[in-house]
Amino acid sequence: METIEVNGKTYYSEPPSYADSEVRIVIAQRGWVFVGRYSEDGDTVTLDQAKVIRKWGTTKGLGELIDGPKPNTVLDPAGHVEMHRLGVVATLSCKEDAWSL
Repeated sequence: METIEVNGKTYYSEPPSYADSEVRIVIAQRGWVFVGRYSEDGDTVTLDQAKVIRKWGTTKGLGELIDGPKPNTVLDPAGHVEMHRLGVVATLSCKEDAWSL
Protein backbone atom coordinates (compact mmCIF):
# COMPACT_ATOMS: atom_id res chain seq x y z
CA MET A 1 0.00 0.00 0.00
CA GLU A 2 1.35 3.43 -0.96
CA THR A 3 1.42 6.24 1.58
CA ILE A 4 2.14 9.94 1.52
CA GLU A 5 2.73 12.24 4.48
CA VAL A 6 1.44 15.82 4.46
CA ASN A 7 1.81 18.12 7.46
CA GLY A 8 2.52 15.19 9.76
CA LYS A 9 -0.57 13.22 8.67
CA THR A 10 -0.24 9.95 6.72
CA TYR A 11 -2.59 9.26 3.81
CA TYR A 12 -3.09 5.79 2.28
CA SER A 13 -3.78 4.82 -1.33
CA GLU A 14 -6.71 2.63 -0.33
CA PRO A 15 -9.21 3.02 2.48
CA PRO A 16 -8.41 1.38 5.81
CA SER A 17 -10.38 -1.62 7.03
CA TYR A 18 -13.17 -0.70 9.40
CA ALA A 19 -13.75 -4.28 10.53
CA ASP A 20 -12.47 -3.56 14.05
CA SER A 21 -14.48 -0.35 14.46
CA GLU A 22 -17.56 -0.61 16.64
CA VAL A 23 -20.86 0.60 15.20
CA ARG A 24 -22.27 3.38 17.39
CA ILE A 25 -24.99 5.95 17.38
CA VAL A 26 -23.49 9.32 18.30
CA ILE A 27 -25.58 12.16 19.67
CA ALA A 28 -23.66 15.34 18.89
CA GLN A 29 -24.01 19.00 19.77
CA ARG A 30 -26.80 21.02 18.12
CA GLY A 31 -29.09 18.00 17.80
CA TRP A 32 -27.13 16.01 15.22
CA VAL A 33 -27.53 12.23 15.49
CA PHE A 34 -25.23 9.94 13.50
CA VAL A 35 -24.57 6.22 13.17
CA GLY A 36 -21.29 4.83 11.87
CA ARG A 37 -18.03 3.03 12.60
CA TYR A 38 -16.66 4.81 15.66
CA SER A 39 -13.04 5.59 16.51
CA GLU A 40 -11.14 8.10 18.63
CA ASP A 41 -7.71 9.66 18.13
CA GLY A 42 -6.79 12.15 20.82
CA ASP A 43 -9.53 14.79 20.93
CA THR A 44 -11.00 13.73 17.57
CA VAL A 45 -13.97 11.39 17.29
CA THR A 46 -14.44 9.88 13.84
CA LEU A 47 -17.37 8.08 12.28
CA ASP A 48 -16.67 6.29 9.03
CA GLN A 49 -19.36 4.95 6.73
CA ALA A 50 -21.57 7.37 8.66
CA LYS A 51 -25.20 8.23 8.20
CA VAL A 52 -27.25 11.05 9.68
CA ILE A 53 -30.33 9.72 11.45
CA ARG A 54 -32.81 12.32 10.22
CA LYS A 55 -35.93 10.53 11.48
CA TRP A 56 -35.74 7.87 14.17
CA GLY A 57 -38.94 6.06 13.18
CA THR A 58 -39.26 4.56 16.67
CA THR A 59 -42.07 4.39 19.22
CA LYS A 60 -39.94 4.09 22.38
CA GLY A 61 -37.03 6.45 21.67
CA LEU A 62 -33.59 6.41 20.13
CA GLY A 63 -32.44 3.34 22.07
CA GLU A 64 -34.58 1.13 19.85
CA LEU A 65 -32.13 1.78 17.01
CA ILE A 66 -29.30 -0.21 18.65
CA ASP A 67 -31.05 -3.20 17.05
CA GLY A 68 -30.90 -1.53 13.63
CA PRO A 69 -33.06 0.91 11.69
CA LYS A 70 -36.85 0.58 11.82
CA PRO A 71 -39.12 0.69 8.75
CA ASN A 72 -39.81 4.41 9.31
CA THR A 73 -36.20 5.37 10.08
CA VAL A 74 -34.77 7.90 7.61
CA LEU A 75 -30.99 7.87 7.06
CA ASP A 76 -28.91 10.27 4.97
CA PRO A 77 -25.39 9.34 3.81
CA ALA A 78 -22.66 11.33 5.56
CA GLY A 79 -19.48 9.39 4.70
CA HIS A 80 -16.59 10.45 6.94
CA VAL A 81 -17.53 12.61 9.96
CA GLU A 82 -15.06 14.11 12.42
CA MET A 83 -15.83 16.11 15.55
CA HIS A 84 -14.07 17.24 18.70
CA ARG A 85 -14.75 14.87 21.58
CA LEU A 86 -16.42 17.72 23.49
CA GLY A 87 -19.00 17.87 20.69
CA VAL A 88 -20.22 14.38 21.62
CA VAL A 89 -23.17 14.36 24.02
CA ALA A 90 -23.59 10.56 24.21
CA THR A 91 -22.98 7.34 22.28
CA LEU A 92 -24.92 4.09 22.04
CA SER A 93 -23.24 0.83 21.07
CA CYS A 94 -25.16 -0.97 18.33
CA LYS A 95 -25.50 -4.58 17.28
CA GLU A 96 -22.94 -4.90 14.49
CA ASP A 97 -24.97 -7.14 12.21
CA ALA A 98 -28.09 -4.96 12.56
CA TRP A 99 -26.60 -2.07 10.57
CA SER A 100 -25.44 -2.38 6.96
CA LEU A 101 -22.49 0.02 7.03
